[in-house]
Formats: sequence, C-alpha cells, structure tokens
Amino acid sequence: MAHKNVIELLAPAGGPESFNAALAAGADAIYCGLGSSFNARRSADNFDDEGFAAACRSAHLAGTRVYVTINVAVATDEMPRLLRLVRRAWLFGADAFIIQDWGVFSEVRRLWPQIETHISTQANIHDARGVAWCRERGADRVTLSRELSLTEIRRIAREGVELECFGHGALCFCYSGVCMMSSLAGDRSANRGLCAQPCRLPYELIDEEGRMVPIPDVGTAGMAETMRGVGGTRALCPKDYCLVDHIDEMILAGVGSLKVEGRMKAPDYVYQVVSAYRRAIDASIAGRALSDEESGAVHRQLKRAFNRDFTDAYLLGLSDNRMMSYERSNNRGEVVGEVVSGRKLEDLVERRGGGNGGRTRMRRFSRAEVTIRLTQPVGAGDLLEVRPVSDPTQFLTVTAERDSKASEVICATAPRVMEAGAIVRVIRSQAALAAAARVAKADVQRKRPVYVRVVARLGQPFVVELACVDGEAAARAEGFVVEEAKTRPVGEDDLVAHVGRMGGGPFEPVSYDVELDDGCGMGFSAVHKVRAEAVRALEEALLAGYAAREEGMAKAPSEYAIAANLEAERADHGLELRSVGIEETCVCALVTDSACARAAFAAGAARVYAAVDDLAAGEWPQGVIPWLDEVCREADHDRLDQHVVAGKPCAVGNMSELALAAELGAAPEIRSCVPVHNESCLVTLEAAGAAGFWLSHELTLEQICELARRSSVPVGLMVYGRERAMTSEHCVLQVMGKCIHDCARCPQRKRRLSLRNIEGKLLPVRTDINGRSRIWAAQVLDATPESVELLAAGVTRFLADCTLLDEAETRQAIARVAAALDAARVGKRPAEREAGATSGHLYAPIK
Repeated sequence: MAHKNVIELLAPAGGPESFNAALAAGADAIYCGLGSSFNARRSADNFDDEGFAAACRSAHLAGTRVYVTINVAVATDEMPRLLRLVRRAWLFGADAFIIQDWGVFSEVRRLWPQIETHISTQANIHDARGVAWCRERGADRVTLSRELSLTEIRRIAREGVELECFGHGALCFCYSGVCMMSSLAGDRSANRGLCAQPCRLPYELIDEEGRMVPIPDVGTAGMAETMRGVGGTRALCPKDYCLVDHIDEMILAGVGSLKVEGRMKAPDYVYQVVSAYRRAIDASIAGRALSDEESGAVHRQLKRAFNRDFTDAYLLGLSDNRMMSYERSNNRGEVVGEVVSGRKLEDLVERRGGGNGGRTRMRRFSRAEVTIRLTQPVGAGDLLEVRPVSDPTQFLTVTAERDSKASEVICATAPRVMEAGAIVRVIRSQAALAAAARVAKADVQRKRPVYVRVVARLGQPFVVELACVDGEAAARAEGFVVEEAKTRPVGEDDLVAHVGRMGGGPFEPVSYDVELDDGCGMGFSAVHKVRAEAVRALEEALLAGYAAREEGMAKAPSEYAIAANLEAERADHGLELRSVGIEETCVCALVTDSACARAAFAAGAARVYAAVDDLAAGEWPQGVIPWLDEVCREADHDRLDQHVVAGKPCAVGNMSELALAAELGAAPEIRSCVPVHNESCLVTLEAAGAAGFWLSHELTLEQICELARRSSVPVGLMVYGRERAMTSEHCVLQVMGKCIHDCARCPQRKRRLSLRNIEGKLLPVRTDINGRSRIWAAQVLDATPESVELLAAGVTRFLADCTLLDEAETRQAIARVAAALDAARVGKRPAEREAGATSGHLYAPIK
C-alpha cells in the first residue's frame, strides 16, 4: 500500500535516466514500464529486465516503491506473455501493478493474491459506486479520473479504498479509457499505449453549410493575454494540470497518492517537477505554509519545465475556457520579459567544401541582437523563446549568455531582428539539465537516513547498529573484541568519523549514539570492516522480503491452463457457452428521438436503444432500451439510475452502472466503450452480471468472431454508422466564445457542427444537455459485408448507430443492416461496402 507519508508523491519514469531523476528528487514511489508491449507509454524507453531489477534495488534501499504499468487492453493470445511479465516483474521487485483490463486484473488476482493491484485511470472510474465495485474485487488502489472535483474525491474516499489522483502534467481532452480518436485516424490506439495525440493538432469548427465558424482571437474568453492576434486553432488542447497549491486540500479529502504525469518526458522535467512537489508536500506534512519566497521558487521551477500553461479547473468543479490552451499545444515555459529593441549586426557568408577540387557551397545568413528587459531571473545557457505579438508564428529562440536578475536588461544574439514588445519565455532551464545530468551519473541517487549506534566496551565485541529513520528495518554487526589502548585511546569523535564514512553507499547517518569505555584502543580498518558488515546487513534486511518472493509463488500459466481456469470459473458461476440459432439474430438501432425510434422499428429493428437524456424528451414508443452514458459521476446518478430496472435490459458504459444493474437484477449489456479484448475479461464481466456485450471496433474481425464464440451471453456489434471518438467534460463549442452557461437553452448546442482536421476531414461534434461533448469519426463504418462471418461466429445483435441521422436516414440505415442480415441468414454474400465507408480495424489491427 501507500508510502508511510501522509500522501505519497508518485513520479513517472520512461526509462533509467528518468527513474534516477525521480529517485533523486524525492519520489515516494515511481511508476514505469517493463518492456514495450503492455503499457500506456509504449514509445517511452521503458526498462529491460536487468535495468528494472537494478532500479528496484536502488529504489527499495532508498525507501521508494516501484509500480509497473500494464494499463492497456490485452488480446486473448497475449495473456500468457503478459502474465509471465507480471510474475517476472514481481520477482524483480515490483511493489504493485497498474491495470486497465478487467481480464488482466482478474487473472492476476486469481493467480497471485499476494500481488498489489491498482486500477488505472484508463479503467474510467469516477464515482463511489465504481470504486466500491473495485474494492469488492480486491483492488488495493483506484486511480480516479482526472475530471473529478475535490467534493467528489472527498465523497469517494469514504469507500475505504486508497485513492490515487493526478496532480500535475498533461490532461487528455477525452475521459481516459474511452478515447478512440487516435485509433480511428490510424493504427495507433490510446488503449494500447500508442496514442498519436490528435487532440494537440489544429482543428477548424465548421457549420452546417460547410463554412468555417469564426473563432475569437486569443485574448478573449479567459485566454492568454500574451498571444493576441492568433485564433484558437487548438480546439481540443487543454492546459496542463497543476495542483501544487491544493496539497493540503487533497490530503484532507483523503487522497493517498498524488501522481505526476510524464513517462514520455525528459529526465530534467521529472527532476524539476518532482523536486518542486517534494518541497510543497514536505511543508504540508510539517504543517506549515510555504513562504512567499519558497512558493515563488516552486512555481518558477514548475513553469520552467515543459508546460502548456496550468489549470486547476477540474478540481474546482470547472471546465470552461480558462482550462484550454487554444492558441498553442507546445511548451510555453515561463514569461521572463520582453524585447526592448533589436538591431541587425551583419550579413555573413559561410563557405563549405571546395577541397580536392570539390564544389564550394556558400550559405548566407544574418546576425542580429535583441535587447531584453527581464521581469524574472534567467540563468546562463537557458533557452529563451522570443515571440512577436504582431505575428506569434514568427518566433525564434536565443540563449541567455549569463546569469541575470529580474529587472536587468540583457542582450542576446539572434538570426534576425525582433520587434519591441515581443514576449520572451524560458523554455529550457540549463540548471535543470545540469542537475539531471549529475543525478544520472551518480552511483546512488538518494541516500536513506539512518540512526547509528556504536558500542565499544572493554572485553566485549565491537558493535555497530544501523536503523532506518522510517522504521523500515534495522541491522547489527559485531566484530573484534575491544581491548585497552596501547597508545592513544580512541575518542567518541573518532568513532563517529570512521563509522560515519559510508561514502558511496545507500545510507546517510543523521544521528549517533556512542557507548564507549575509557581507554579503548582499536585499529580503524577493523572498525571499517564492522561498519561495512552492518551496512550489508541493513541492505539485506531491506531487500529480504523481495528475495523470498519466489518461494511458493505459482508459475505463470500457459494458454491451455488459462483456458481451463476460465472453464472452471464459468462452471462456478453457472455460465454456459451458447448454441446460437439464426432466429436469435436481430437488427438493432441507436437513435436520438422518438420519431427515429418509430422509423427504426418500422424498418425492421427488433431492439432500439436511446441515451437517457434523449428518453427524457418526447413520447417514446414502448420497448426502447436505455443506453447509459460512458461517464457516471456522483451528480449523474439521479438521471441515470432510474433507467436501471430489475429484469429489464439496459446498455451500461462503466463499472458503476454495471454494479447497480447487478445489484437490482437488471440485464446490463456492456457497451463497446468498456474494452473487452480477451476471453478472461469476457468471463470476468459475465460473472459480474453482464447480460450482453457490444464489442469494440478496435478488434479485428478474427478477434470479434473468437470472442463471440466464447461468450455465454449475447454479443453485438455496431455494423453501420459513425463511431464515437471522444467524450469530454469540456464543451468543444466553447471555442466559439459564446457560452451562456445554460446548456438547456444554448442555441449552439442544437446546431450540427463539425471539426475539420488537418487532412480536411469532418468530425461531427455534439454537446449534450450536461455540457459534455462527444466527437464522432470522420468516416462511416460499414461492416455489413462481414455479416456472414459475424453470424457464423455467434454475433446476434447487428447495430446501426443512427445518432447523427434523421428519420429518413435512419430508415435507410436499418434497411441496409436488415438486408445484409437477411442475406447472411441464407448463406448469401451481402452487398458491397458503401462507397466512402470504412471497414475500420476489421482487417487492420491496432498496434
């Protein structure tokens, strides 16, 4: 469980250098990946086996825990390899595993109950009921969604599960775990650790007529005053999270671990951010507020690490424009001054080549000088960004030539003249780079404080005792028998000096207790030997629990053993694989209004679904099934829970709704936003009460068919329509600067708007009555040509997602799905894929 501090400081490490930086900066725990296959930052350096084992040893000697991220969706055929990795990492010294996939979680809990398991934020848990569901299944910790407010966290903490909350770093625009934007645009999936970060790219808002909607210049609606003149082109780019000023509140709310995001960040970033939070947390634990000077230093340190500016909006229950970085998605650093003047120095010509009769090439370039008045100090070697106000796209970088204080005027050499008033920022701190480099070269990144006791009694063995200040372990070593001095007797200062010479070892003495008889004599080399033995014994004591782990630990199972275990679990829960008849297959529709529902039924849909907010408006026909949200926060219960009824079907989008449905005896169908990529997950959720599945479009046709064959409950697939790409707590339409803070009356919400990406493709966007935005795929998915294979595998529910369609379009969509299913029932090949439609990942696996 958590570090013995009041709140754990959890740091990221993308590889060994960042790990060392986090350790040196004072992290209580570090999360990282072992290998590059099963974690949500597969592009990070990550660790090989040897490096991971060494990192765990260093961390444990320093009093720091190590968590391994396996926070991705895992395919059935990958499960044996993943479980071997878990066992290997545990034996190397991992203290816990951060898990997204419910199948992985279930397998780890069943095989190795001694392993500590943490639920990843990718699992999309955001209320007390969802946390209680995790607790009942044995989770030791839950990482909450970033979107939650302090009030919500405080309520959830009463469930008695240790909570981990993000405190600093990049914010995803979409709720974590339900984002499909990256995989819809290519083969890189956020659910597999290879997000292409499409939310950081430029987008244009497009109206119903295909015209670009005017977006206010930056400088309005709470946007950065220093960037006037640039439109808000980064419509999906939030600022970075920064809760350094809320640590006391987080502790009082019951947060057990404060997490720094950044496994893709450089070691200097990790060192800067973690050491800043270490300073703030230590002050909070000590019950004192940082002085103005200390607080200023902490904030300066954070601003000089990579950042897109900072926000604490979600913690305060807000999601307005102040949390967005509309004008840029790259590093903003810290504003440190502005250009006073600039002048051209000279034009230069550089000659290259020409030797041995070769051709001489000439390059012409200019040199200029910019004069900068500082408002904040800068250091020699700092990289400064100079960005003109009139055209911020024409920025350049210069290097600070010396240490300079605030209010000083400095000069820097630049490739061209910069206008007066241009904004100057530090975007790279040379001091931070140097500090991280020193840490990387050190043999020991952080020494563990110890109490030292020395006993030197005449006629008795010389004793050195070491005890960790945190109480974790103690050790004792005896050596030579102490004799009377033949020359000068040894004094207390001598023993302190020689026993305290722990040099490059992992311990640092903080106090000494010396029991010394008068007239004792001894050789200091013998003293050093006893001290070294005490150090070795303390190291052994600290690592003993890890060294003994393999004894009695179950082996990682083969694919055949996993399959046998799943059959046994099915039997335990009375689950039987289905024998599916053609008569069970049906056309389904997801619609948004009662007219479309009637049209769907009339066109042949046997099951019609609608979102609960839509069901609250209009006169709906009988039999429409509630389609519950992918988000269920405390405030959502009143509108969602009433649609979960005993004995009735409903489609659920998260574990909280599944828990309620199971409790009430409803028939919950798991929506595709809950990744079910393996048979273990299938069985786990069936045992938890799932009465059906809607499979993800990140699966291939082969994977869909295999899961359908292994399911004990009906399996469905959306075979026609647009896939939901993102769900965000922030309303995308706020980029227009017209928010009236009343979603029910908002005229913009009723429009049919789209985002145009850099490829010119249109992604429809809608905001619901709760202010949450959803973005849909640019292309229609048409999997109706695969109906024969799907039907043969046991897929029985064929869905047309008509969310974005009107009544006539709904009829056409249902007719297309019905025709394909009718053909498949008699063994005929359905019609060709619709022109312009995509087959998604049916034949193109995600990485």
